[in-house]
Amino acid sequence: MTENRYILHIDMDAFFASVEQMDNPKYGGRPLIVGGNPEGRGVVAACSYEARKFGIRSALSAARAVKLCPHALFVRPRKERYKEVSIQIMEIFKRYSPFIEPLSLDEAFLDISSNHETMEAAAETAEEIRSRVFHEVGLTCSAGVSYNKFLAKVASDMKKPDGLTVIPIDEARSLLDTLPIGKFFGVGRVTEKKMHSLGIHYGRDILRFDKAQLIRFFGKAGAFFHDIARGVDNRPVESQKGRKSIGTETTFHSDIDDIDEIEKILRDLALKVEQGLQNKSCGATTVTLKVRYHNFTTVTRSCTHSIPINSVDEIMKCTRQLLETTDAGKVKIRLLGISLSNLTNTSLKIPVQLDLPFF
Repeated sequence: MTENRYILHIDMDAFFASVEQMDNPKYGGRPLIVGGNPEGRGVVAACSYEARKFGIRSALSAARAVKLCPHALFVRPRKERYKEVSIQIMEIFKRYSPFIEPLSLDEAFLDISSNHETMEAAAETAEEIRSRVFHEVGLTCSAGVSYNKFLAKVASDMKKPDGLTVIPIDEARSLLDTLPIGKFFGVGRVTEKKMHSLGIHYGRDILRFDKAQLIRFFGKAGAFFHDIARGVDNRPVESQKGRKSIGTETTFHSDIDDIDEIEKILRDLALKVEQGLQNKSCGATTVTLKVRYHNFTTVTRSCTHSIPINSVDEIMKCTRQLLETTDAGKVKIRLLGISLSNLTNTSLKIPVQLDLPFF
């Protein structure tokens, strides 16, 4: 029953930047940017709350970040260190539930329904987890508690940083009615713009449409929007999710349009992806090419095979075809990426290639 579900969403506060500030006290209290560089290349991977006061956000261009905050401090990402801290945090979560669904290094759902009888008790557990993370790891996190995943995630964002929000079932409808549509899970900029064109600005506006209408407007996602606007989300916390994709990308020091250079870079990326497949003993049926142009416009192109592929030559054959559907070689580009999805376990022996370092 919905009334007996207690779902937590724990989200670390400015995780990458907070780890840097924890490890380097001299960074404390300063506008800190992880990723990019002060010369204006690259993009912001993460930033401290001090930097956010200047309007800096993740995925913002470094050039724009420098303009917004010229005295911001840039540091290179340390992915292995973030993974190390993430493992510490997830180990704390395991003390409270075997049902944990990590969404990334810094956030996860926990289902604590089996050992809690009230929402108040679940909230106390969330507060205890936050306290343990702070005292054992040294970082703050925000938590949301509710009876489903969607509302728990909404709740965790309401009192950031270092906050706790509880949304019980009898308060869900009033909150959803006034929740801006852009805060709904699965609503990106394009979908938000389309919803606005239909007069949908808040959760209550979705209620004017039946499920069939929403599916006609938004495809399968329409059924999901129909349900969550009514507080219905029966998705379980999936603790045994396998990896969904393997990919890598690179941002160039200067924009390029030479097609031979582009192909060479793509082959290097394909080698890395092949190595990832080999490490996981799997193949994939879908190849996706990512291209970011000099003006930061990003496009993706995908193709799907009937049988799994797992070699660099197969990956490159598909990637070349996808590349021809973009403007790469005609206009300058600043980033290339390859990812493979719809992974399938396989016992096929993949030829060993040179061990190239991952970014």
